Amino acid sequence: MPAQLVQQAINQGVEIGKSFLALKRDGRVHKHRPEVRRVSIRFAKDSWSYRKTIASAAPVKIAVSLPGGRREIRIKPHRRLWLYWWKALRREAELVSTLVLKRWRGRWYAVFVFDVRPREEPPAEVVAFDVNENLVAVARVSLLSTVDAVAQRNRQYLDPAVYLIRTDFGRLAKRYETVRNAKLEELKRKYPFAGRDEEERRQNVADTREYKKFARRLRERRRKEGRVRQIASEVTRSPAVIITEDLGKNPREEMIGVEKKKVGKRELRHRTKQTPFKKLLKTIEDKAAEGGSAVFYVSPYRNSKVCPIHFTLLRDNGSWHVLHCPHGHAVDRNAAAALNMLWKITPEGVVKGVWWDVKEVRKRLKKGRGLVPKEAMRRNPPVPWPVVCSVWVSFKSLKASPQ
Repeated sequence: MPAQLVQQAINQGVEIGKSFLALKRDGRVHKHRPEVRRVSIRFAKDSWSYRKTIASAAPVKIAVSLPGGRREIRIKPHRRLWLYWWKALRREAELVSTLVLKRWRGRWYAVFVFDVRPREEPPAEVVAFDVNENLVAVARVSLLSTVDAVAQRNRQYLDPAVYLIRTDFGRLAKRYETVRNAKLEELKRKYPFAGRDEEERRQNVADTREYKKFARRLRERRRKEGRVRQIASEVTRSPAVIITEDLGKNPREEMIGVEKKKVGKRELRHRTKQTPFKKLLKTIEDKAAEGGSAVFYVSPYRNSKVCPIHFTLLRDNGSWHVLHCPHGHAVDRNAAAALNMLWKITPEGVVKGVWWDVKEVRKRLKKGRGLVPKEAMRRNPPVPWPVVCSVWVSFKSLKASPQ
């Protein structure tokens, strides 16, 4: 093989090893060694026609150095390639010098990578979103409506736009699990002596060529990725300050560990495992970097259990999604989570907080300070009071003027 391909293979092996070690430190991998399922060939700058490609008006032909010699190959560009190629012609993106070739289902694919420059536009709104099993709650507030003159004249525009995006990740996982189990039961009758025990038989039937071919045609992963991209495009449709919860390193395991009683059933555990929380956040981060937006993470503590209007603990009257405020109105759990995230970035949210009705905080305050006055109880106990004062001063200095 040419020395350029050998060097690229070494670089790819190093990247896979580093990624495996990082995942193992986070506890997301339980194997002893990394596994490479698909191999991609990487061509460096000197082993393919990089200069001719960037100088051409459209990438129709590429020349690569293969072990049998240098060959010129005609390609059929994807429609997504034309978008980034047009950005490259307008100096908004730059083609990376490494070309990747992959083979999938008997076809070869050339993967071009672009470095896209983010938009240099000021953010026009603040967006907070909360990810759930079947829904994504989004709250939008226009920054232009928060200027003093606009707020005094038209207070109706200060109300955030709160809406829900239906993703159905849990329902999709439930449906595909039912379809796969029906196919396994059918194959069990076709191969009755696959194993002595029922679990062994199920495992052996799942390893058959017929079942693997059937599972590939289901397109479960593609449908999930399509819905993830749709949500990312909706959240990052304009330059904005994007706020979401800090889900941690492994949110699915943490969710199952916290709510063991509710996530005790095997079906519910499977739906929780199949919800792509981290994949959605990673896609939104990439789209935000491309569109000039910035993503910030806030604490997930009691976001969906506190009324965003009265800052009181909500009561559960048997409904999981609709909670009731002591002041006499119903609150949607997902909408409350998105609005409380918006509160946590404001001076009012820093000072007031949403935690003063927690019994543990009251006990800690009474034990440390004795009898606490009513005004001090309404401050944010987890954050020291000098920090709150400094944050308040900084926010007041950054307040927009009437002009």
